[in-house]
Amino acid sequence: MAALRGLLDRPLASYYLLLSSAGLLLLIGLTMVYSATSIKDYAEDGDASASVIKQALFAGIGIVAFWACQRLPARTYRALGRPLLITAVGLLLVLNLLLAYARLTHQESARIGPIEAKLLWLFIGGIQVQPSELAKFALVLWGAHVIARKGAALGWWRELATPLFPVIGLLFVLVGYNDVGTMLCLLALVVGLLWAAGVRMRVFGALSVAGLIGIGLLVAVASLGAGSGESGEENYRFARLVSFINPPDPEKCKLDGCLQLYQGRLAIEHGGWFGVGLGKSSLKWDWLPEAHNDFIFAIIAEELGVIGCAVVLTLFAVLAYTGLRIARRVDDPFRRLAAAAVTTWLVSQAVINIGGVVGLLPITGLPLPFISDGGSALVVTLAAIGMLASFARAEPDAARALHARPPARWVRLLWAPLPPLPGRRRRPATPPPAGRGSVPRSREWRHDDQAVPRGARQGRSRTGTASERRR
Repeated sequence: MAALRGLLDRPLASYYLLLSSAGLLLLIGLTMVYSATSIKDYAEDGDASASVIKQALFAGIGIVAFWACQRLPARTYRALGRPLLITAVGLLLVLNLLLAYARLTHQESARIGPIEAKLLWLFIGGIQVQPSELAKFALVLWGAHVIARKGAALGWWRELATPLFPVIGLLFVLVGYNDVGTMLCLLALVVGLLWAAGVRMRVFGALSVAGLIGIGLLVAVASLGAGSGESGEENYRFARLVSFINPPDPEKCKLDGCLQLYQGRLAIEHGGWFGVGLGKSSLKWDWLPEAHNDFIFAIIAEELGVIGCAVVLTLFAVLAYTGLRIARRVDDPFRRLAAAAVTTWLVSQAVINIGGVVGLLPITGLPLPFISDGGSALVVTLAAIGMLASFARAEPDAARALHARPPARWVRLLWAPLPPLPGRRRRPATPPPAGRGSVPRSREWRHDDQAVPRGARQGRSRTGTASERRR
């Protein structure tokens, strides 16, 4: 333990922990995508590596995004928040409008020029994009910037509610109409953001009530055709909740309502402690639906056993510890809020996915970060990890160590520049507007004519001799 504490006390420990955990998860993901898709790809197209080559291409794009994001300073992220949010909202509006048109015309997809919408994806000139993934990253940047700019004004409910809550509500509606799982991930992201900002507990209580009401409405609109639902058919979202709360007999529904969950349980049971061996899964032979995406953790359990699952869970735990460690150590409020939000986003998504596979949570269809097959999710996730890496290098001890022994110039040009040294004078915070209700006295601002000089106390005079002042 002493050796471990010594390693964790090193200045760049957060940076190397982040790189190692994310890199190992990415490597495991590429391996498991090949294992889960090779049989089906060979049977359909005669090429067993078609899916993994595509995933490796997106991994390469994501590594480039990681490299670019770790080179950016905090002011660039603050400036990018609003444009990214506007872009994400625009793409979500286009997606939902095209899907509504497809519902009215009884089609599976709708097309306008080079843009085609299908369920959760936009196809723009042959490029597949999932707008909800961009919305996560945009909400992190914009929300952290807004809360950091308000500062002490968060003591007022009105300052907290505007413009944060209306934009969050809009994103929840646009995302949750088609994908409740991603909306739950956004909700966890917002909770992590507000928790890092130190918001009062009654705000979380109000958000919990509003979130439960919103989830109930989104479950209800599945009967009208939201998501994968069909008007006049059974509400699949409500059916998932009912089957989770009151599980039916697997022998009666294993070929109908609970096929995916039943086959996932069989895969976990078949794997045992040490698994059947990498690439030797039998459930991936088109028995387990979405084995390469939503239920890839079941394939890990079957091929690598409890030991492989423990390794994946440990890596996610290391990632969670590292993200919260970065949020605790950085000085800049924006970096602290953004790091906490990204960590909550990734860890909550992993918990929701794994909980659905093992039966501890309802099935939502969320992919497992770094591991599930999916290009947009992987690129955005690696970009978020790049931002965390930039923040890890900006920790005070890390920045001083890098400046004390700077790497070679070509390393700084090709990898990452030196972070700014801590201790620079910050801009004075903007005083809160008047007339917004009462706030704690510690947060009140004094006018210049009422300010007390440093070292002086009210009610004492500086007159008299030096000996009298000493007495």
